[in-house]
Amino acid sequence: MIPQNALPLDDRGLLLGDGLFETMLALNGALLHPAAHLDRMAAGCAVLGLPFDRDEAERCVREAAPAAGRFAVRLTLTAGSGGRGLDRPAAPLPRLFAAAAPSTPPAAPASAIVAATRRNEGSPASRLKTLSYLDNVLARAEAKAAGADEAVMLNNRGEIACAGAANLFWIEDGRLFTPRLDCGVLAGITRARVMALEAVEEVAVGIEALDRAEAVFLTNSLIGVRPLSRLGDRVFAPNLQVERFATVC
Repeated sequence: MIPQNALPLDDRGLLLGDGLFETMLALNGALLHPAAHLDRMAAGCAVLGLPFDRDEAERCVREAAPAAGRFAVRLTLTAGSGGRGLDRPAAPLPRLFAAAAPSTPPAAPASAIVAATRRNEGSPASRLKTLSYLDNVLARAEAKAAGADEAVMLNNRGEIACAGAANLFWIEDGRLFTPRLDCGVLAGITRARVMALEAVEEVAVGIEALDRAEAVFLTNSLIGVRPLSRLGDRVFAPNLQVERFATVC
């Protein structure tokens, strides 16, 4: 753990985006599903070849969670300091730190556009919560410029991948669908909770699949389940199945 506002200027997370993060919800000091978030960070560290001190990570997030209120607690792990260039030190010493910010639950369903920015399904980073989130930043900027809340991102094959900051599900003829992980999808914590509740078909399909959808909804650890009210010119009516997921996830 590092002191607040004391990140060295040679930190690889700052300079190269070399690292991972997790964002979890804290309600009155209690973290929701911290073990799942720490499991995912541990798995990501294994992929990136970085050591992970789980006990220290857990201490960071618990100390960062305020005792009262609704907060987003972000845990950040960087690859630590390094010399100039891409190569890591032979034995990297990661840095861990956590911070909390107030988190207001969404008040209404979301509007979305289909972003021009694509998800690179061929990159391992598309399935990890890395510090390199530029594609998501650009997709969200497209949405905001269009007056929408979120952006649906396709991958380089033209398949539905995710939203800028959420996993995506849709319902067609009462059946539940979500993009496959190999479409460039992060294995979301709330995504897994939805999939544990009901049979979900993981598919690799183009955006035309959403033309046939009765409902579309987004999931992440801060919003839970949030329905889409509009995607481009398409308007979606409230859906009881989505409302049920929202009450339990």
